[in-house]
Amino acid sequence: MLRLADITLARGARVLLKDASATVFPGHRVGLVGANGSGKSSLFALILGELHQDAGALELPARWVLAHVAQELHDTDRAALDFVMDGDAELREVEAAIQEAENAHEEGERAAHLHAHYDEIGGYTAKSRAQALMSGLGFSPEAEAAAVATFSGGWRMRLNLARALMCRSDLLLLDEPTNHLDLDAVMWLEDWLKAYPGALLLITHDREFLDSVVGAIVHVDAQKLTTYAGNYSAFERQRSERLAQQQSAFERQQRTVAHLHAFIDRFRAKATKARQAQSRIKALEKLEIIAAAHVDSPFTFAFRPPPVKPKLLFRVAEADAGYGDKAVVSGVEWSVYLGEAIGLLGPNGAGKSTLLKTIVGDLPPVAGEIIRSPDLRIGYFAQHQVEKLRLEESVMWHLARLAPGVREQELRNFLGGFDFRGDQVFQRVADLSGGEKARLALALIVWERPNLLVLDEPTNHLDIEMREALAQALQDFEGTLIVVAHDRHLLESATDQWWLVADGSVAPFDGDLDGYREWSRQYRSRGSKPAEAGKSVDRKTQKRAEAEARQKLADAKKPFEKRIRAIEAELAKLQPEKASLDAWLASGQAYEGSEMREELTLRSKRHGELAARIAQLEEDWLWVTAQADAAAAR
Repeated sequence: MLRLADITLARGARVLLKDASATVFPGHRVGLVGANGSGKSSLFALILGELHQDAGALELPARWVLAHVAQELHDTDRAALDFVMDGDAELREVEAAIQEAENAHEEGERAAHLHAHYDEIGGYTAKSRAQALMSGLGFSPEAEAAAVATFSGGWRMRLNLARALMCRSDLLLLDEPTNHLDLDAVMWLEDWLKAYPGALLLITHDREFLDSVVGAIVHVDAQKLTTYAGNYSAFERQRSERLAQQQSAFERQQRTVAHLHAFIDRFRAKATKARQAQSRIKALEKLEIIAAAHVDSPFTFAFRPPPVKPKLLFRVAEADAGYGDKAVVSGVEWSVYLGEAIGLLGPNGAGKSTLLKTIVGDLPPVAGEIIRSPDLRIGYFAQHQVEKLRLEESVMWHLARLAPGVREQELRNFLGGFDFRGDQVFQRVADLSGGEKARLALALIVWERPNLLVLDEPTNHLDIEMREALAQALQDFEGTLIVVAHDRHLLESATDQWWLVADGSVAPFDGDLDGYREWSRQYRSRGSKPAEAGKSVDRKTQKRAEAEARQKLADAKKPFEKRIRAIEAELAKLQPEKASLDAWLASGQAYEGSEMREELTLRSKRHGELAARIAQLEEDWLWVTAQADAAAAR
């Protein structure tokens, strides 16, 4: 197992961790969460041996193989498939040994041993394993032979991820693996990680991904590592309970401190009370101060109402979208009205971003036309919008350019809602992180008060708090939203209808995201061959296939349902009792008078027993449901 014992870790003068401890057991999947800059990536570097702790011990089994995603972008002419297969270092070593033996015309025991070992480590199926990884991450079969150097930065990061997954590791470290993925690839990776047999440490701002994959959370906060059983939603519940108890204890302590100060101030000068006053001063000095609970999000923004609200924003009339004279999607007929909230679904390369660029006017339609309302005001967020920010100019300069004549304080207040505070508003864009640049681009869009908001992967580089703030702001947006995103929490929170872009066409999608997951699996399994341009989706066939897939899924999950129901039934009994105890322990009644001491002891013990049992049941539930999902995926 991986064990961190009383670790102190500093970067320069800044202490990231102090006397921090955590344990990761074989086969456990653990999410690492915490504020940006809290030390999550530095902890990964420590585990990988790239940093050394200032104090404490890091214990890792000598035989464990570690895998992680390289952050550098390789510029090589090596074929993509070979590059991915290089991730299995032992495989390549055995292949080299076999080649050496064959060149030396060796025969007998050594050659037989090498071939047997090659078979044991899956050498004869390695190519198909690498092809499956590349396919799952969105690469076409034709891409396998292409040189790594010919891919863009985002696709090379996908190759780095595939290479890490190719390694038959005991511990897999993934730092924001979904940032360069689309929704289909995120869902595929989620399924892959559920079946991964080794230990996993995962950093991601995608809460749905964490909820689905991990069985424990390690929270990096206040230079400590705190472990919570369960997924991210369980972590939020447990942490809120802990903070509520901390706040209650803080308030009780503040009353005690106020009482001691009042006694000291009143009787310090009286000779008859001087000794008692001194004893209270010593009691104050020994008091271990409890901090007030504080979890406020730094983000507080909302979309201001658009100044004009046309009923029909735009109509796509028998249009083809693409590049030059080559259509990616054809025959699109689509009218979009005020107040709609639309999520675009579809496999990678199907044309979602191309369609959005055509709608906003960055690309002319290949054929047909787009009729836009004269009152249409578009707010468009895409990665290239972030790249258009002027690196040498400040945060304030970008907003002031849009708001001539507006007082600086008003601009400061607005930027504060996006967590640009104090002198940071005068910081150069070149010095901002990826997440800060994305926040600035969003702030500029919000200021413009659009009535049509078009978002293409807006959550890349945003942390969980900013994603949550964006989701809440979008729920109250009074205009129309069209969004492409791999963050399912944002999609489910902010949209109320789905459109599918696939096989050269655009059509409504009747299911939800679970239905789309099944659709995506079927799409990949049938080879995802594009239909003829303009060919519409056969809705009856699609619905029948979806119904058959749902039945197959239900049949696969049946053996696990009884155990899941039993766990859920026990949780339903225990959780209300624990909630009642939480409320009692947080109240002042629990600590009033010595006659409550025995009751407090009994209830505290019962509370601990319930918390431990609920945590175990939640872990069992995650394990059983993961097994059910794995069975369904087969």
